[in-house]
Amino acid sequence: MAGVDLKPVYLITGTDGPKIETALRRLRGHFATESIDVMNAAETTGDDAVALCNAGSLFGDGRLVVVEDVDGTREAEGGRRRGGWKAADVDVVVAYLKSPAPATVLALVASDLKRSSPLGKACAKAGEVLEYSVEKKKLHSWIAGKFKERGVEADPDACAALLQLVGDDPRALATEIDKLSTWAAGEPIGEREVEALVAPTAELPIFALTDALAVRDAARALGASETIFERETKTRRDTAPRLAGALGSHVGRLRSMKKLGAEGVQPRDAAARLRMHPFYAAKLYSQADGFSAEELHSSVARLAELDGALKGRSRLAPDLEVQRALVDLTRRPEPPSRPT
Repeated sequence: MAGVDLKPVYLITGTDGPKIETALRRLRGHFATESIDVMNAAETTGDDAVALCNAGSLFGDGRLVVVEDVDGTREAEGGRRRGGWKAADVDVVVAYLKSPAPATVLALVASDLKRSSPLGKACAKAGEVLEYSVEKKKLHSWIAGKFKERGVEADPDACAALLQLVGDDPRALATEIDKLSTWAAGEPIGEREVEALVAPTAELPIFALTDALAVRDAARALGASETIFERETKTRRDTAPRLAGALGSHVGRLRSMKKLGAEGVQPRDAAARLRMHPFYAAKLYSQADGFSAEELHSSVARLAELDGALKGRSRLAPDLEVQRALVDLTRRPEPPSRPT
C-alpha cells in the first residue's frame, strides 16, 4: 500500500449495503489478497481481532483486518440484534486504537453503530467513520436513482411496487434493480414489469391487499390474504391480528385523506401534513375518492367488530374472521331503490 495514506481504522456503518460493499472493495484494492483477513464478529472476539492486527503481515506489506457485523445481525424487522461484540470486546479494541499497529488497517463493518457510541468515538479519533444510510422515506427516490445509474427510466409506480415486493433492504433492492435493468436493456420499466418479474420477498405484501380493498375486488383481497397467511412464518392465528391492524391503519389513512380532500387540500400538501411520500399520498387520495365518508365510517365499525372477534368474541378461526371482514369491506353499497 505504498504511497497510499490510509487510516489505522475505519468504521463503515449504515443501511446502504451497496455503498458499504463499494467502500470495502476500494479498501481491499490497496492490499494484496494474501494480506487480507475477513471475519465475522459472531465468531471473532475483540481479542482475536487485535491479535491479528498486531501480528502484521507475513509478506512484509500492509495488512487489512475486516470484522463484519460488529453490532450483530437483526433476525427480523424491529427485532433485537444478535451476535455482535459485547462490552468486553469493545473495550479491548478501544484500548488497541490508542496505539494501533503500523501498516495495519482495521475495518469494522456495522449496520447501526452510532458515531456517539464508545467504539464509534474511538474510531473517529484514531481513524475515520464512514456512514452510508438510506432514509426509509427517501427509498423511492433512491430506487429511481439506482435505475437511472443503469440507464433505465422507472416510473414512480414501478419504484413503489419494487419497494412493496422486496422490502426496504437496500442490498435486496439493488439486486432486483440489477436484474430488472439487465432485462429492460435500456427500455422504460413500469409497475406491470416489476410485478411480473420480481418474486415477493417482503415480510407482508400488504399493498396487494389494500389495493384490492380500494377497488372493492373481494376475490383479489381474499387471494392476497391467503398468500400472506401462507407465507408468514407465524401461525395463522398470530398473523390475523397483524393483518387486521394493517387494514385498520389503511382505512384510517383513507379517512384522513378523504377529510383533507373535502377541505380542498391537494395530494402534495396532504403528503406534507400527514408526513407521507408524495407518491403514496397521491395513491391514497385516488383510493379515498372511491369511498364515501359514510362508507369509510362503516369500515371502521366493521374493523372494530373484527378486533373484538379476534380477542375472543367469536368461535370462528381468526383467519376466517379476517376473510369474512374482507368480504364485507369490499362489498359495494346497494344502489338506491327506485320509487314505484
